[in-house]
Order: sequence, then structure tokens, then C-alpha cells
Amino acid sequence: MTLIVGVLIGAVVSEVIGLFLTEGSVAEQLFVRYVSFGPEVTHWNLVIIDLTFGFQIHFNLMSVIGVFTASQILRWVR
Repeated sequence: MTLIVGVLIGAVVSEVIGLFLTEGSVAEQLFVRYVSFGPEVTHWNLVIIDLTFGFQIHFNLMSVIGVFTASQILRWVR
């Protein structure tokens, strides 16, 4: 629960910060750019149905800060 809430908080804050930073700046690379983890997406075309499997997790500095913030909030609420 903490991980999901934290990543969501980090993603929202990262997008908001990205609106105010110039593209290519050091701050933009630190707070907005992300690294993707996960298996490759697989596409299967079975004539009558097209299936897509896979997922990717986008991880950046704001995700780490968001997880820490969510853990502190959930600790305070409990």
C-alpha cells in the first residue's frame, strides 16, 4: 500500500515540477526523467483477438521521495 501510494505521489509531483522546468536542464533530468524496469511488452495477434502482455515501472527521484512521504503519512495516520 505504501509503495503504490508513494509512487503515485511521486509521479504527480514529478509531472507538476516538469511543467516549470526547462527541457534539458539538470533539474529536469534529476526530477522528471525516469528509468524503466520490467519485462518487454509482448504482442500476440491471434487473428480474432490482439493480446498485449507486459508492464513497466518508471522510477525516478520523486518516486523515492514519494514513497518516503507516503510511509511517513501512513505511519502518522495509524
